[in-house]
Amino acid sequence: MNERLRSAIHAQGITPAELAAKIGVDPKSVERWITKGRNPYAKTRAAVALALQQSENYLWPDALPEQKAKIVSESELVHTYPKRNDVPAELWSRIFRQATRHIGVLAYAGLFLPEGDSGLVPLLKAKAAEGVKVSILLGNPDSAAVALRGEEEGVGEGMRRRIEAVLPFYQQLEGTPGIWVGFHETTLYNSIYWCDSEMLVNTHVLGCYASHAPVMHLKELPGGGMFRTFTECFERVQANSVNIWTGQQGTMRP
Repeated sequence: MNERLRSAIHAQGITPAELAAKIGVDPKSVERWITKGRNPYAKTRAAVALALQQSENYLWPDALPEQKAKIVSESELVHTYPKRNDVPAELWSRIFRQATRHIGVLAYAGLFLPEGDSGLVPLLKAKAAEGVKVSILLGNPDSAAVALRGEEEGVGEGMRRRIEAVLPFYQQLEGTPGIWVGFHETTLYNSIYWCDSEMLVNTHVLGCYASHAPVMHLKELPGGGMFRTFTECFERVQANSVNIWTGQQGTMRP
């Protein structure tokens, strides 16, 4: 059973038969993709992903042979920056502003984002109004994970204070449909900034500020696995996060 495909069809408010009509295939084919886990041809996978506003990798993570998937995965790495400070401001701005499906931020605080871009909060509101799903996952300032990261960076309570400093920015989003702001208590090995098929992954290094640690720029490719590794990490953390306003448990997709 391909639960991801079934859920994606349901999320679009259509039936398998309606999807079949939209992409020009037999409805029985769609049923087999769902109930028997069959993989359609590459051209059809692309059409389905476009119709459902999902990535091929999410709907069919095992569609490519292992060796080809490995080669594609390596190509997903666009560039590596020695420090987060080396990432061009234009790149941060572009990936957020071009997002049409989802925007995800997974960090302990990520204070540099709203501090460095006064238009970020209004942008997130505008994107949500356009139907973009927005997920902001911040470290619970009272958690052991945040305390430990503060010790490891050598800032002590500074980590907690950065989270407290970023909250007023995101509190402005309260009540906005399509926006999830939650606390997590996860030990993070990377901060993830995910906008549709592009992602900036800020590594965490013992004894090093995140701003001084390397950043990978990834772009999702059909059949690749590296990008998917980080999206699945994001989803696991979100599933265990708690909404800062309602106390509701998180969902699996941003």
